[in-house]
Amino acid sequence: MRKIRVTVWNEFRHEKTYEAVKKVYPKGMHTVIAKALRAQEDMTARTATLDEPEHGLTEAVLAKTDVLIWWGHMAHHEVKDEIVDRVQKRVLNGMGLIPLHSGHMSKPFMRLMGTECNLKWREADEKERLWVVAPNHPIAAGLGEYFELPQEEMYGEFFDIPAPDETVLISWFAGGEVFRSGCCFNRGHGRIFYFRPGHETYRTYYDENVIRVITNAVRWCAPTPDAAVREFGNRKPLEDLG
Repeated sequence: MRKIRVTVWNEFRHEKTYEAVKKVYPKGMHTVIAKALRAQEDMTARTATLDEPEHGLTEAVLAKTDVLIWWGHMAHHEVKDEIVDRVQKRVLNGMGLIPLHSGHMSKPFMRLMGTECNLKWREADEKERLWVVAPNHPIAAGLGEYFELPQEEMYGEFFDIPAPDETVLISWFAGGEVFRSGCCFNRGHGRIFYFRPGHETYRTYYDENVIRVITNAVRWCAPTPDAAVREFGNRKPLEDLG
């Protein structure tokens, strides 16, 4: 069995800057997510961070990445456009992309969406209830009708993204807002799943249901074996035009 090759990318800045974040994720959020993925029989996981050469996303690394998970926030502007070009090209040619939480404003996601990708937000230690609204979708496998996170940052509508091809999860927050929290997109040959939870000061990525969604999303986003070749440009007719 060929395993799905995952690269978990993280700015890895909050964990170095703020003690409250370092306390929750002493070695970085990326290491917690990657460890959970390595526990899956059908996956391998490597990590990459912003301050590595080429942000850890060299041509060679991306060529061996089936699904790229992305967490960014305070340093979106530091991501080099040449790396964004590289990620976009790989997605269009079949690599899966899973932006997490504040990755909604990451350069790769915004490039692939073509909109501002902005939203409302509030930090008030609110309960979040995530409702499964596509129970037959592979990303919802193993979930109940809903699951809850005791504390999270609120994201609220309107979320300025194109209409998702399918919405798997919708969140409700204790303050009253709702949000499209699990959104599927197809771009070229690649699949994208935006997943909302993951504020850096909470233990969200230790939550069993959150990890279940991410692992399900990795399987859904993984490239389709033997996908049709993408061909462009001038072409000779298949039929005789004489």
